[in-house]
Amino acid sequence: MNILENNVASEATPGEQHFPPFAITEDIIALADERISHYPESKLSAVLPLIHIVQHKHGFICKEAVAWIAEKLEIEPMKVVSVVTFYPGFRQSAPGKFHYRVCRTLSCAMEGSYELMDQICEITGIDRSKLSHHHPIVVSPCGNYSVEFAECLASCGSAPVCLVNDDFHENIKPENAQDLINKYQP
Repeated sequence: MNILENNVASEATPGEQHFPPFAITEDIIALADERISHYPESKLSAVLPLIHIVQHKHGFICKEAVAWIAEKLEIEPMKVVSVVTFYPGFRQSAPGKFHYRVCRTLSCAMEGSYELMDQICEITGIDRSKLSHHHPIVVSPCGNYSVEFAECLASCGSAPVCLVNDDFHENIKPENAQDLINKYQP
């Protein structure tokens, strides 16, 4: 497990209260087996689908999930770790119940996305000083809200934009941050 301890940054967050702890259940096994069946030549090709299954059910990818996926696919854990750490859409710690991904690329930045992020953090009590490369998500103390910057959400003409969970929002000016937060209440 040393490779997992050194490479998967699963730090506990207040957001964990909104997700079930990782457990290998019959439905996860059935979904995994079904996805693996699509790749009869190479189980390695099923890494992404299995990571998606786990994150959808448990909110993030923990060390135990990496170990299970590797075992299920009969591959080294580092092959799973390399995928989890490469793609920014995979989380290594639990987000809040409402996860805000604010676009920070040029068009959105020029229209106020950094100020929007500041407003969301101020309103929800999120302290972004704890942000790091391994922990790009910061969760509010209550666990209900989390934030992270996203690279290009592909709507430059309606900047600034953000995703709240999987809901897309356009033209969200910093002064409208409270209205956006009001749409997502615990």
